[in-house]
Amino acid sequence: MDICRLTLHELRDLIRGGEVSPVQAVEAYAARIGAVDERVQAFNSLTTEAALRRARKIEGMQAKKEPLPPLAGIPLAIKDVICTKGVPTTCSSRILEHFVPPYDASVMHKLNDAGAVVLGKTNMDEFAMGSSTENSAFRKTRNPWNLECVPGGSSGGSAAAVAADMCAGALGTDTGGSIRQPGGFCGIAALKPTYGRVSRYGLVAFASSLDQIGPLAKDVRDAAILLGAIAGHDPLDSTSAEISVPDYEAALTGDVRGLKVGIPAEYFIEGMDPEVEAAIREAITTLEGLGAVRVPVTLPHTEYAIATYYLVATAEASSNLGRYDGVKYGYRTPTSEHLIDMYMKTRREGFGAEVKRRIMLGTYALSAGYYDAYYLKALKVRTLIRQDFSRAFEACDVMLTPTSPTAAFRLGEKVEDPLQMYLADVFTISANLAGVPGMSINCGFTGAGLPIGLQVIGKPFDEGTILKAAHAYEQATPWRTRRPNL
Repeated sequence: MDICRLTLHELRDLIRGGEVSPVQAVEAYAARIGAVDERVQAFNSLTTEAALRRARKIEGMQAKKEPLPPLAGIPLAIKDVICTKGVPTTCSSRILEHFVPPYDASVMHKLNDAGAVVLGKTNMDEFAMGSSTENSAFRKTRNPWNLECVPGGSSGGSAAAVAADMCAGALGTDTGGSIRQPGGFCGIAALKPTYGRVSRYGLVAFASSLDQIGPLAKDVRDAAILLGAIAGHDPLDSTSAEISVPDYEAALTGDVRGLKVGIPAEYFIEGMDPEVEAAIREAITTLEGLGAVRVPVTLPHTEYAIATYYLVATAEASSNLGRYDGVKYGYRTPTSEHLIDMYMKTRREGFGAEVKRRIMLGTYALSAGYYDAYYLKALKVRTLIRQDFSRAFEACDVMLTPTSPTAAFRLGEKVEDPLQMYLADVFTISANLAGVPGMSINCGFTGAGLPIGLQVIGKPFDEGTILKAAHAYEQATPWRTRRPNL
């Protein structure tokens, strides 16, 4: 039995039954990371010794016949933007290269309470700004399906680690598609919850009104289990919703008869890869064959989503990243003549090109004389986009769209063209602006053998219906059984 090939729920059941020990699971994954991560480059740091200590503690609970928590002994990976006490949290940036948080994020407390074991922190686009994980200050993560291609971004390290069987599941963050897009590129199940469903306390902020933590997993059931473990109200996060968390795993009935599936015309655009469009339309037909009902819907302000996002997100990033000044924590330039010179050199040397670009865009949009023309107008259009979703969901239960217009592109292909890179998230951004949940699952492969992502978008706080639809499709198709050959 290859422990690393098991899904999270399969491994969970074997640990509960005593057929696999938590230490065996950690050792198996540590060996897998040692065997393949030199090529994939998914991890920024490893916590193998701490993971083994925690695994032995769980085995001690088993020996005493104590009840096990729901994720007891499950080895996970954590995106390097989520604070972990005593473990570096770098955001893949030079400015935080040596930062070690003195506290855990709320999601880490929840995972610890659930018995999960952390294997390490995963690579990402710097401060979660990017769509390919090429903006990391440390390494370029590669797609396990083709090492010459990107894994997507910004949660590319988490997505690649799951796809390459280097962890049983992972956490990522999604500000404009950063869970779903790499999930689609790497052929896994990846879910962005409703804004407010999961606490952001301890998440290093990029754009505070858009960021959300969510799971990346080997299949839909695993995603449901992980979401259940991290969701729920948190008094430490003022944007955390006081809404009860249902049993997401129980929602996976496989029955989608009568489910109304909206197909927004605006998401089938000129320039989309024909192989992607064909796979999405085939997926729609598959769900219809399972009893779902196709419903045409419209999201008329979709064409303004990218422009709106890159005003709102950069404005918030400009404000959030002002704290990295070389005074309080993080990197400080070793040479400066006076205070202002220290500020300027610290930020020039500590931030990468994409982060600087977004700070400048956001600062410009917020500046005197331009605030009303840009930022305020973007907020008004964001409201229109949110209203589009509300009206569309009056006619349907979920919507189906592509996750991205193409499959994974080659390393270096778009890094010099920011606009083309931004367009990789054209189908995911609107869900963040509207605050609604969305999920990507694999719906086939291109002729070159790269995964194609199907996005399922749901009503606010109705992740259960998304998971039900995605699970029914997943069980009716063979895609989940394929693994990259590393």
